[in-house]
Amino acid sequence: MAALDKKGLKFKEYTMTVERGKIKELAGAIGDPNPIYSDAGAAKAAGYRDITIPPTFMQVIDMWSGVLGFEEQCRALEMNPLKVLHGEQEFEYLADIYPGDVISGAARVANVAVRTGSSGGMNIFKLETRYTNQHGQLVMVSRASIIERH
Repeated sequence: MAALDKKGLKFKEYTMTVERGKIKELAGAIGDPNPIYSDAGAAKAAGYRDITIPPTFMQVIDMWSGVLGFEEQCRALEMNPLKVLHGEQEFEYLADIYPGDVISGAARVANVAVRTGSSGGMNIFKLETRYTNQHGQLVMVSRASIIERH
């Protein structure tokens, strides 16, 4: 199937409960010592009701869901994993996320561009993932570019 045919493709929805330990693990892995990710008292003093998530935490949910991980993306988009680059990514935060929240992700291919040039070409897939919590509230939107070199 041609890359352009992937526009509009929806991935299977996935759900994960936000775990306190996963928040602390990610903060440690990225080297962020901010106590709002590990100490409820510090988080409350900063205006949160509990510890909260580091900026890229939704990657944890994507990876552990088994639906939107790298291998799953390559299969669904029919990409050669040896030729894939992660392009830009942005996160739009709409509400706070805390331990115990049940987050569901719904990802789709929002756009596809095919570029050609003298040194080869590339497919550029724009993914958008909308995350809602257990109350049906939209809490975050992620937009990412995945580039497959030809």
